[in-house]
Amino acid sequence: MATQLFEGREHAAVYQKYRFAPGEELKQTILTYLREKRANPAELVVDVGCGSGQGTRFLAEHFKKVVGTDISEAQIQEARDAPSPPNISYLVCPAEELPFKDASVDLLASFTAAHWFDIEKFMREANRVVKPGGCVVISTYTRDMSLRYGNCSEKLTEVFREAWDLLLKYVHSRVKHVLEDYKEIFEAIPFPDKKRITNIFDKIPMTVAGVIGYLESVSPYQAFMKSEPEAAKSFLPETEKRMLETMGVSSRETPVEFWVRHVCVLACKGQ
Repeated sequence: MATQLFEGREHAAVYQKYRFAPGEELKQTILTYLREKRANPAELVVDVGCGSGQGTRFLAEHFKKVVGTDISEAQIQEARDAPSPPNISYLVCPAEELPFKDASVDLLASFTAAHWFDIEKFMREANRVVKPGGCVVISTYTRDMSLRYGNCSEKLTEVFREAWDLLLKYVHSRVKHVLEDYKEIFEAIPFPDKKRITNIFDKIPMTVAGVIGYLESVSPYQAFMKSEPEAAKSFLPETEKRMLETMGVSSRETPVEFWVRHVCVLACKGQ
């Protein structure tokens, strides 16, 4: 069964507010691949482990019917509460037990979620629900992140990475899939026609407040909060203070460039 770490309503609200949608380079990588592989327009697209719907809303811009699924009721409620186009619907269900008929899904997608799934069971489900000629797209952003602002980008990135390094001791074992660039997930895909791209770089517009909110949303910070609540409470304001001092500004709404490297696994089921 999938690992459940994003269950609480409060955490889901932070996730909705601060988790960023797929960046432009990642989106173009996905759309270009699908144009190359698919002769017919996709009728049904499923976003598995959709969280609060950031990737689902991107898919809805390009496809007729999109269903977002997640094991967390709190995340699905956040997704339903967010403004969404009429071609999106959401379901609460595990990634390993998708409520779709055999060979009914044109595109099965997952954004920064597959490392929480039971990989073997999920791949069996993918093989079952994806149509012949259908595609699978599984992506994640990595720890390879940097911040750019004026002439202090290197120092600012150092502050951010030091914060991440502190959180690393609270990282769940399943995050190893992310640290290994989804190699094991790529190898587990049951379709021979597949590829893994590990060098997709995106610039995400953010503010200092947004960067701090992102850190608050990640699962290691939530584990930190449970383990050492007092230290965790001071961690975010201290990191923000160091960022502002490094930048020489006082407003947490100051814009910064947030650069992130994505990994994307792309596959097509044979006819």
